[in-house]
Amino acid sequence: RVYGRNAAAVSEALRGAVANLPVDINPRPPRRNSFEVSLVKEDGSTVELWSGIGKGPPRKLKFPQPETVVEALKSSL
Repeated sequence: RVYGRNAAAVSEALRGAVANLPVDINPRPPRRNSFEVSLVKEDGSTVELWSGIGKGPPRKLKFPQPETVVEALKSSL
């Protein structure tokens, strides 16, 4: 459940920051015990905005603050 709650918070922040931004949660099966946020650009290239792999313990370090991901998105556009 904690992954779902954090995914919902990040997706709402991204939608609020950029109008008409399509957000997909887990379009492919996720890695176990991981939380990552990626931007797929129009040309098909992928930019990693945030990764919790290698972070923690504690577990809360595996999840980003939504504002952190929004800033990474803005700098990647």
